Amino acid sequence: MNFKNIFKSFKNKDMLKRIFIVLGLLVMYRFLAHIPVPFGEPKTFQDAIQALISQSDFGGFLNLISGGGLTTFSILLVGLSPYITTQIAVQLITKAIPSLEELSQDGETGRRKISQWTRILTVPMAIFQSIIYIFILYQSVSGAGTLEFIPTTADWLLSITAMVAGSIILMWFGELITEQGIGNGISIIIFTSIISQLPTTLATLGTALFDTSAGSLSLFGWFNLPVNPVIFWIIVGFAIAVIIVVYFLVKLNEAQRIVTINYAKRVHGNSAYGGIKSILPLKLIAAGVVPVIFATAFLSLPALIGQLIQTADPGNSFGNTLTALFTAPSQQNFASLYPNGITLQWFFYPTVYFILVVLFTYFYTSIIFNTKEIADNLQKQGTFIEGVRPGLQTAEYLGKTINRLNLFGALALGFIAMLPFITDYVFIVLAGAPLGLSISGTGLLIVVTVALENIRQLNSRALMVTYDEYK
Repeated sequence: MNFKNIFKSFKNKDMLKRIFIVLGLLVMYRFLAHIPVPFGEPKTFQDAIQALISQSDFGGFLNLISGGGLTTFSILLVGLSPYITTQIAVQLITKAIPSLEELSQDGETGRRKISQWTRILTVPMAIFQSIIYIFILYQSVSGAGTLEFIPTTADWLLSITAMVAGSIILMWFGELITEQGIGNGISIIIFTSIISQLPTTLATLGTALFDTSAGSLSLFGWFNLPVNPVIFWIIVGFAIAVIIVVYFLVKLNEAQRIVTINYAKRVHGNSAYGGIKSILPLKLIAAGVVPVIFATAFLSLPALIGQLIQTADPGNSFGNTLTALFTAPSQQNFASLYPNGITLQWFFYPTVYFILVVLFTYFYTSIIFNTKEIADNLQKQGTFIEGVRPGLQTAEYLGKTINRLNLFGALALGFIAMLPFITDYVFIVLAGAPLGLSISGTGLLIVVTVALENIRQLNSRALMVTYDEYK
């Protein structure tokens, strides 16, 4: 990483423009995340939302990608969830219908059409999710008897319109960052969402750390520190674990298989050229963090449906079972689960989650890494892989290679996604309760992957705008 080039590139007007566009849109995004939905009594709904998040993993995921918009009852309450869900559906349909798959491979024009369809379908998905969440929250609050007003039809329409508009604006911000800024806009917004919740987490930790009601920390019997000893050692252990996980994530994200390619030697008149060797890097995890996000969104929907059924009919056994099975174990009632042993609820969600991460890794890699297209491009450029015939054999070779890489990469991603459950299992067995600071494999993976990718893209653009200095 050449930071000298990055600092030099700040003199370039286009580079500064792109950076200010990214920063400006992120500031606007954080501002919108604190504008409440116009549905009356935001504080009452915020209390209901806290209970909803504790019952549904979809609520926790939604709060994560909306930057806390769910807990603040913001107009960004549904966030990027409709767009991500629609992307999953469109990509699945594209792979299932040959004509759509052919369109997706029809260069930039085909991809633009599919992207436009995705944007259009995001609107009804945002309306659907907005109605569900407003209905669930309203039923929760009115059922508890804490609601002091009766919403009219105009209140419902205004609140749903505001939430849909917030979701569409967030999608638009992501695409603007991608086109006019630096890096992938959707990833940067999710990255910002996670980082924006750190101050609240640190403040909570600080309050617990300096609560000396349970005693102070004595170091080697020499002096006492005015901190809670249990919280202190938990934070130290957590920090060490995070460092180890981040190191592993960086290595995993940067790992790649180098394939050597040769340029065919050509004769033009009396001169010959070609015979040059180059490389084709194949990343261990070409899909990045997308499979984890897709798997979380896909697996969380049944919990949302179960919660909706429970709200409409509290005694419905199907809704209760659906919510219990598709809610992350770390969000369930441990006091009622653990004394009877670790039940099916403990293993069902993590097992399905792991399988989905693996499947989505293979699925998304097949979308972004088209071996036939790459083999055709290599052949058109007069390049070939040593010992492999151009064309079909090259495509088969690349397919086998990327599948072998995917096997380890998908299992590694699945392991990272399992970290929160592993840490909770360990602490339940040791202490009878989960660790409140379980390592968020999804959050860490998103932060590390997006940070590395954006630094790489920033460095590439900096090298591009400062290229003239090296002539």
